[in-house]
Amino acid sequence: MASRGAGAAGPGGAARGPRCRDRSRRGRPGRGAAAAGRSRGRGRGRAGELGALRGAAAAVALSRGPVLTRPCRSAGDPAPAAEPSSGGGEGAAAAEARSDAGPDGSGETSRGAGNGPVPAAPRKRGRKSKAELLVLKLSRDLQCPAPEPLCVQKALDGSEAAEGLEAAPGRRPKRRAARVALLYLQELAEELTSAYQPPAPNEGAQEPEPERVQKKRRRKKEEETDSDDPAQDTDFVPSKEVLLQAEEEEGSDALLSEVSESELEPLRRHSMRTSSAGRSKPQCRGLAPNGFPNSVMVPVEKCSSITCSLREQKYSRWEFPDWIPLVHKWTCLSESEAAPYLPVEEKSPLFTIQREGIEDNGALYRLNRFNSLQPHEERRDVSFFVGGPVWAMEWCPTPEGSAAPQYVCLYCHKSMDETHSVAGLHRGPSLLQLWSLGTLQQEGSADKAGLAYAVATDHGCVWDMKFCPSGAWEPPSTSRKHPQMSRLGLLAVAFSDGSVVLYALPHPGALQSCQRTQVKDGSLPKHVICKVQCTTTLQVGSIQAGSASESGQCFSLSWMPSKPHHHLAAGFYDGTVAIWNLLTKSLLQRVCQPDGSLKLYPFQSFLAHDHAVRSIEWCKANSNFLVTAGNDRKIKFWDLRRLYEPINSIKRFLSTEVAWLLPYNGVTVAQDNCYASYGLCGIHYIDAGYLGFKAYFVAPRKGTVWSISGSDWLNTVAAGDITGELVAAVLPDLAINPLNVKRSSDRRFPVYKADLLPCGPTGPENGEQALPKTRLYSEMVAKAYIRFRDTDLRSFKNFSSREPMRRMHAQEVKAELSLDRLQLESLHKVRFSPNLDSQGWLLSGGQAGIVRAHCMAGLASGTDQQLLPQCHARFSSLYGAEPCSPGPAAASPLPAE
Repeated sequence: MASRGAGAAGPGGAARGPRCRDRSRRGRPGRGAAAAGRSRGRGRGRAGELGALRGAAAAVALSRGPVLTRPCRSAGDPAPAAEPSSGGGEGAAAAEARSDAGPDGSGETSRGAGNGPVPAAPRKRGRKSKAELLVLKLSRDLQCPAPEPLCVQKALDGSEAAEGLEAAPGRRPKRRAARVALLYLQELAEELTSAYQPPAPNEGAQEPEPERVQKKRRRKKEEETDSDDPAQDTDFVPSKEVLLQAEEEEGSDALLSEVSESELEPLRRHSMRTSSAGRSKPQCRGLAPNGFPNSVMVPVEKCSSITCSLREQKYSRWEFPDWIPLVHKWTCLSESEAAPYLPVEEKSPLFTIQREGIEDNGALYRLNRFNSLQPHEERRDVSFFVGGPVWAMEWCPTPEGSAAPQYVCLYCHKSMDETHSVAGLHRGPSLLQLWSLGTLQQEGSADKAGLAYAVATDHGCVWDMKFCPSGAWEPPSTSRKHPQMSRLGLLAVAFSDGSVVLYALPHPGALQSCQRTQVKDGSLPKHVICKVQCTTTLQVGSIQAGSASESGQCFSLSWMPSKPHHHLAAGFYDGTVAIWNLLTKSLLQRVCQPDGSLKLYPFQSFLAHDHAVRSIEWCKANSNFLVTAGNDRKIKFWDLRRLYEPINSIKRFLSTEVAWLLPYNGVTVAQDNCYASYGLCGIHYIDAGYLGFKAYFVAPRKGTVWSISGSDWLNTVAAGDITGELVAAVLPDLAINPLNVKRSSDRRFPVYKADLLPCGPTGPENGEQALPKTRLYSEMVAKAYIRFRDTDLRSFKNFSSREPMRRMHAQEVKAELSLDRLQLESLHKVRFSPNLDSQGWLLSGGQAGIVRAHCMAGLASGTDQQLLPQCHARFSSLYGAEPCSPGPAAASPLPAE
């Protein structure tokens, strides 16, 4: 048996050496030659069919025009079948050598299965030559009809078994990447050729300009296709760049702008179809009338429409009809009685205002307590002095279209040097101030601000306050029987003694008329200051164990944004979040006091953080969701139906305040940089977790950001920091992944910058004089003054080259921060107006006690101009008179729902 096996091995039966192995490779008869010949014959039969199809496709392409297509054979493809020889003298090895021989070894001739020779294109090695062939044909011959998909599919079906996952000798294992790539590119070619329309003959035969872009993409794709890197030898998976290849980047915008609109319109239609599979991004180019790019202003228009429609659904005309201000609960104090509650400082620090584009005369101002400057005729900015550092501030909501006077309630410390510990409880005299700013409109002159009245309390300092979002305001001309007064709003105040107190505030006109009847001698005090019996007191715990000292001070409040607004949430020092039902009838949660007021206990309490809850905010679109930020450096999103764990918990930095805008699924966070020595410090947008977006960096800040506020109408957030800069940023459409946002630095702009400069006895110092290193207000105010540099917010044209923007970008990272002195220029509270009539107005106040109001007239959109007349007409039809115009008394808007 062994001899027979050796004899079958080859002539002579000798040991097999290199020569025999070489003969075996060249096809000489030997052991297993018959089986190998049969396998090779089947492979060559399939390859012959594939070669015939390729030759036919090449002949059709050549008959249509001079197309630079070159069918190539992969390194592992079997050789095409040779033409049978008449003499039979040539064997398989000779035919293969003749078909594969060439100067470069790639082969130059091939014969088809027909009668005559078929012209063949030169071949080159490379496993992705099919994709290269189609890319070349697509880029060179877009005007020709696409090849029949049936031929390519047949060729693929015929070669599928041969290509499979075989391993060619000395080659990499074949995969299906080339087949998938070819199918994908063929589908793309069909879409492009169907969408592209060739120009008319009279337009000339000049090649369109987008050809250069196609060539650039083709070269890039060829480099990626011809790569022999084994790490890149993976199955073909269309990347996001390929899916969105029709969507141009910023670098190619200038190139595409040279092409006519008629030539680019079909490609844009294809781009919109392709991009819809990945993400929907509006194609907004050009500039808006205010100077901002259209891509920045489109989300503003969208948010205005969404805010108006959702407020019609979630806001109410009238709520809490039993909580009406009564005359006998408001006792006006004389000047001697009100003195313990007044701020200590009677005069403001020296300050000057420099407005962009207006020559400054360098005038220094010093305001008396509770006085204001006359608004500027052009810019209409308002400035007034409240007497101490501002730590709480809120706008009074008014119905859309009411055109009513705007009011702001705020609190300031009694002394400029006053500090309070967050641990423990604190009680003492304090003053809530209600300021009237007049009818703030987008156009026209502004009214001078004035103190309407003040409320004296003994619950300690105020850390937060919130108005009922809707249903608490009624027209000032509403007729009510004595002792009731027309109601301005419902205000919830968080005090440092751990209590939350609700006040029913009357209109200033109704209160002043009642005050005249109380004063017998006819001498009216200069300012109306009243001692008020509150409507309701909210306390943590329960009836059996109601101790305010257990949870500590209350730092944050949030009123449920949807009607009937009967829930109020508060965050406390020990990390507890308590939620009260203001309309409860339960005897376990509602206690009537001897003076007629109510004491309510929460129906829901849970431990949200390991430390104090710095900020709390309700979701405006869905009242089941809540967000909290604590001193444990965590931001938590809660579903009130499942409080056993938060929806999402993020530990990033120490947050001071959060703002949850209406249309988005996340919050904008203000950051304290005491834990952020490295990295990005400032303002961040954080997704709640449903969309899975990464945090979006809104604006960098050098120091601590004390406060942040958002406008649902303008899709804009504003923040004030310790350096005295008030910066605003127009947010992108955050329903789309914000990582795709380009040039976020162009979306933010300074409203004004406050600088503390040295000042001598006669005025500002011209020389280089350092500020005193002191933390006492009396020493600092004697040697320094504040300079406010305002930005012209009426237009944003050429904004990147204007001085405020250049200064902001230069100081965002390199600004010096002095913590060894009193930060007299720092801003503690910032608030956007929530009302449609005054939507563009922004209020800010800080350590100096100077509160300023600015109008962002340049951000007004066309949607807002259309909404205002409609809302005015709706308000007039509901109340039967012109908006807030004196006339016959209107009926009380009792609840009709």
